[in-house]
Amino acid sequence: MKDLKGIRGKFYIASLIEEGEHEHQDFKFAISDARKIARSISAFANNGGGRLLVGVKDNGVIAGVRNEEDIYVIEQAAEMYCRPSQEIRVTAFRTEGDKTVLRIEIDRSPVRPVVVLEADGSRRAYYRVKDENILAPELMVRAWVASANSEGCVISFSTAEKSLVDMLDDGPVAVEDFMLSAHVSRASAEDTVIRLHSMGILDFHYNGKTFLLTRRNDPESEE
Repeated sequence: MKDLKGIRGKFYIASLIEEGEHEHQDFKFAISDARKIARSISAFANNGGGRLLVGVKDNGVIAGVRNEEDIYVIEQAAEMYCRPSQEIRVTAFRTEGDKTVLRIEIDRSPVRPVVVLEADGSRRAYYRVKDENILAPELMVRAWVASANSEGCVISFSTAEKSLVDMLDDGPVAVEDFMLSAHVSRASAEDTVIRLHSMGILDFHYNGKTFLLTRRNDPESEE
């Protein structure tokens, strides 16, 4: 296997590491499992995109990568274990001690959800929250699927839909609060959420504890 020959990037990589791990950046000490990398790719692609710094420990210490085999595993993760397959950009940088760090750039996917083909045969969508990859809530995944399959619709609100839109005008809303206010079942509430998401009216926002519903034009929405 060939050795990696990266471009000079000591200070650039140091500046990225100084940011720490966050919603759009994750450190990977080593590449050993393509599916684990696929989960990170899914999480970033389902959110606002992001980058992996491979060869960096969780504490920010640069360990470096071994060789081009790591790039093969990363590409395998994006192409074989993500659906739809994701295009990624891989750049190698030479850093302190002549160690090599890989910057893996992942764009937000125009088609969501991006799911991972798990070893047990299941398909799971992940979402980036702060410095963690979490399983995307089922309702959000259903809303993404409905939006992807939507061919447009005439905005004519039902009573429940109008009620939720009115609540969203006052700020983020929990599904449970909408159910109580509109006197609807969970199934009906979730159907309403999915329809309004397909219309481009609402989104999902993580408040640090749970996902809330927000207006699409809300600056704190996931968009």
